[in-house]
Amino acid sequence: MRNALGKDATGGNATGRRALLASGLGSGAWLAGMGPGQTAWAALAAPASKPILTVSGLIRSTNQDTQAAFDRPMLEQLGLTTIETATPWYTGKTRFEGVLMSRLMDEVGAYGDRMTAFALNDYTTEIPVADFRRFPVILAMKRDGEYMPVRDKGPLFIVYPFDSDAELRSQKYYSRSAWQVARLNIT
Repeated sequence: MRNALGKDATGGNATGRRALLASGLGSGAWLAGMGPGQTAWAALAAPASKPILTVSGLIRSTNQDTQAAFDRPMLEQLGLTTIETATPWYTGKTRFEGVLMSRLMDEVGAYGDRMTAFALNDYTTEIPVADFRRFPVILAMKRDGEYMPVRDKGPLFIVYPFDSDAELRSQKYYSRSAWQVARLNIT
C-alpha cells in the first residue's frame, strides 16, 4: 500500500506514472481540485431532446464543448423536490416542483462561488452558490403539478422556500428568483 507521496509501507519510493495514478494525483483529479483517492469527473450524457438549460463557466462535467446541456428528462432524472410557498408573484401558496440547485451544482461539478442566471427575457441575476447549500432552492419546472410554459415563468424558475425562513421574504432573495431561466454561468 502506498500513500499519496508514493511511499510504501516499508519506506520505499514508488516511481513513475503508476505511483501518481495510485495516489490519485496523476489522474487529473488533483488538478481539478480533488484530493487523493477521489475520482475524476465524467462527461455528462448528451441530451436526447432539445436542451432547456445550459450551464457553463467553472464546471467539471460537460457534454457540449465547455458547457453542460440538459433537456427536461435529464433534469427530472436528477430527482424532483417540492416546495409549497407563498411568493410575490402568485396569490396564496403555490406548489413548485424541480431539481434542487445543490444537486444540479453537484451534477456539473460546479466549483465557483457565484452563479449568474440568464433568462429568456434578458433578465440576469447573480446568486451566491452558497445559497444552494444554505436553503433548499429549486430550479422549478412545474407549478401546481403542471409544466410551466414560457408565458407563465417557464420553462425553469429559480424558487427559494420563502415561507421557511423570514430572511428569505425580502427583495434580496426575491430578486434572485429568476424565471424563464435558460442559462447558468458559474464564476
